[in-house]
Amino acid sequence: MIHAWIRALPSGLLTLVVIAGLVHAELPPTAAPPAPEGMEQLFNGTDLTGWDGDPRLWSVRDGVIHGETTPENATKGNTFLVWQGGDVGDFELRLSFRCNATNNSGIQYRSQRITDEKAPNKWVVRGYQHEIRNEETFPNVPGFIYDEGGGAGGRQRICQVGEQATWKPEGKEVAAEVIDQAEFTKLMKVDDWNDVVIIARGNHIRHYLNGRLILDLTDQHRGALSQGVVALQLHAGKPMWAEYKDLRLKRL
Repeated sequence: MIHAWIRALPSGLLTLVVIAGLVHAELPPTAAPPAPEGMEQLFNGTDLTGWDGDPRLWSVRDGVIHGETTPENATKGNTFLVWQGGDVGDFELRLSFRCNATNNSGIQYRSQRITDEKAPNKWVVRGYQHEIRNEETFPNVPGFIYDEGGGAGGRQRICQVGEQATWKPEGKEVAAEVIDQAEFTKLMKVDDWNDVVIIARGNHIRHYLNGRLILDLTDQHRGALSQGVVALQLHAGKPMWAEYKDLRLKRL
């Protein structure tokens, strides 16, 4: 039903109203889609079969992947537990994480493993990273897209939590806000398990936290990545730990 005040508008303004309505209708839904059928289990819950990482730092504890650095077992440079299932292009990845607050971690995707002699350790990965943190205050929260190692064009924080953005050749444009600080504070479970969904189709990437859309990126930059490995990060610096479970992947 068209309201009377809209029908009374001049044709030009009416066209603008209709276009604005169409643009609004194209904003992404905020709820995560249901999990697709046939997702591949990436972790068997018992050991690290199918993964490659520094054995001093990565283990399985109580049925979850546990990564930890200590003063005695530190890492030279950021280090990663790399899934050995090959490169992944379009995909849906689901998992849960928790970590402590002394450092940060990450989920790598469409990334490249670096094996040259200049790498600081044997498990270096560069590319898109879904940030993992035990924090709830913008901008340093879990879920933003970081350019680990400069593998996605050297852009550092590519898309912040809350942004619906397009990164064009000339720079990033933010079109809308998909979640604000107040909503995120209610959503994030500090010191507890949080559920992640990452969906990438072509150059369109969406991150969800605990069933809620937290960012939406269309990446048209020259450094945009179309495929690569999946990996989990332990950050260099202060001792830290991060845990992951229920890792499932669907190639799209």
